[in-house]
Amino acid sequence: MSEEKQNTTATDDNSTTTNDIKTSEEYAYLDRGGFSSEKFKIELRGLPKFYGIAELKKLINQKLGLNTSKIKRPKNGSHWLFACFQNDEDRTKAITALNGYSWKGKTLIAEIAKPAPDPLVRKRKQEEESTVQDKKKKEDDRDQDTRVKDATTPYWNMPYEQQLKLKEKEIKNILMKFDNEIWKLDRARRNDIEAKRKIHNGLTFELQPIKPSPVTEGYRNKCEFTVGIDDETKLPTVGFRLGSYATGTVGVAPIQSVKHISDSTKKAVLIFQEFVRKSNMAPFSPADYSGYWRCLTVRHSFSTGDIMLIIAMHPQQLTEEEIKKLKSDLIDHFSSEEAKACNVKSLYLELLIKKRVGEEGSKPVHLMGSTHIIDTILGKQFRISPEAFFQINTAGAGILYESAVEMSNVTQESLVVDICCGTGTIGLCFAKHCSKVLGLELIPEAVKDARANAELNAIQNCEFFAGRAEDILPSVLARAGYTSQDLIAIVDPPRAGLHMRAVTQLRNAKKVKRLVYISCSPSAAVKNFVDLARPSSKTLRGAPFVPVRAVPVDMFPHTKHVELAILFEREEDKEETNITANEEVEKVEVKQEDGVHTTDDGDIKMVKQDLVPINDDSDVKMEVKQENNDIAI
Repeated sequence: MSEEKQNTTATDDNSTTTNDIKTSEEYAYLDRGGFSSEKFKIELRGLPKFYGIAELKKLINQKLGLNTSKIKRPKNGSHWLFACFQNDEDRTKAITALNGYSWKGKTLIAEIAKPAPDPLVRKRKQEEESTVQDKKKKEDDRDQDTRVKDATTPYWNMPYEQQLKLKEKEIKNILMKFDNEIWKLDRARRNDIEAKRKIHNGLTFELQPIKPSPVTEGYRNKCEFTVGIDDETKLPTVGFRLGSYATGTVGVAPIQSVKHISDSTKKAVLIFQEFVRKSNMAPFSPADYSGYWRCLTVRHSFSTGDIMLIIAMHPQQLTEEEIKKLKSDLIDHFSSEEAKACNVKSLYLELLIKKRVGEEGSKPVHLMGSTHIIDTILGKQFRISPEAFFQINTAGAGILYESAVEMSNVTQESLVVDICCGTGTIGLCFAKHCSKVLGLELIPEAVKDARANAELNAIQNCEFFAGRAEDILPSVLARAGYTSQDLIAIVDPPRAGLHMRAVTQLRNAKKVKRLVYISCSPSAAVKNFVDLARPSSKTLRGAPFVPVRAVPVDMFPHTKHVELAILFEREEDKEETNITANEEVEKVEVKQEDGVHTTDDGDIKMVKQDLVPINDDSDVKMEVKQENNDIAI
């Protein structure tokens, strides 16, 4: 073999070895110890157009008896996703059960999926191999303050009036998308839709001008901060991630320059950061799962100035004695004059321990001070626990709730069902305008807060129930149906929207005549809007809800997000209309013993009526028993 060929072969061998090493580095995390969801992963394809992650999990874990640990969907409505399992046996069992399984008219395809390469290693490899990095370098020439402001408050350098115009335009685009979906689905209403669009500037309902936030800087009453390493100072820092692990970024930047966080919150962050740096315990590293400090949640009452801190950490191999000592050190640190001056009135610690499938997650443990803080909306006081939902812009929440009350046309005869009620803020603000409020909430601690808030404000016409909306809504609606003919539903779900079962139950509860839907992510809620308004079917038996009015409220200045409240009114049920029309006959003469007689002025009057409550799924109605026919009222 010639010397040239030998050199070429040696070079190729070295190149192959180098590539193998780089490839093995990308997957080294699989052998570091500890569980990774990437180890035992399958790809599931052929999914239906509309489905929810919760119902897919129910299919996999309950109906098919499988044991998925995580589901990774690239985006809502995706026709494929990854499902992860604890071991190879569970994965094999899942492929056997799911491959070829028919679900919602679609045949599923399940195959083994390759683990994803480590994003950090992949990014480093790409940078080493790339010869043209000028564009990337230009993008990264921004200083750290600018990068963190761009990441958390992308409109920070834009006049507020211009922000509002952009958000108003985006909301209109989303609502036009919703309108167009209804136009496609409901052929019978197309002429009506076209006529209304001429009245409402392209929409079938009124879109009111966006309502600005009363406060545009330092407005957030809750923030979650990551503990990590500052890329510039190389010191442990409590702040915001400049990117995600998936994009190969784990650096954390300070938050002192951002507009939407209050000065009190920034001071509290610095006090905790001081403790982290003195503790000689490293921040948690998502790259190798080492380290302790994970994140800090700050809740700030704008009415009292009080601050609650919830510290989350991985205990790793710390002993009980070491954890006890750590808790004592935290109490001492936040009992300092500096912490008192910052109004730190409540301190919690949460130990993040890996949970198994079916186990409850860890809960924050109270260390010192009050167990709750108190804030005020529309003159009413609300106590807030560590995990309870509370609108992040207190002043903006007042505007939002006033808008909801106004658009609902609530009266003293109305009964309000507050779905996803959190600590009861919306329902309690409705209380003085209606006869009764029934609230539903998933988190039991929030329900306790809601009940305590009703007592705190001396409000006696509110009741709150714990459970998933889709599970307990039928019984609550049934309870409401007995006592009120004017039933209003208020829906304020998490960002992903309402579960389809809850939407179905609302559609089929015919006594719900008006519905106010409040969304913090209108684009994600469009599917809910469509399902509320689509034509009746075997599943959605009740008449559709028709959008009447929409009010955007800017709860998140300097960001792209905006809150939206929409009033839906129940379309008149054609079957009920026909029954009513048939009853209004001209001077029908019948015998009194048949249950009906005609008065002198021609009115039809029922006599000897036997009212019996009956249960038709989630719709409660009263049935009039007669000899020849039954008339539902």
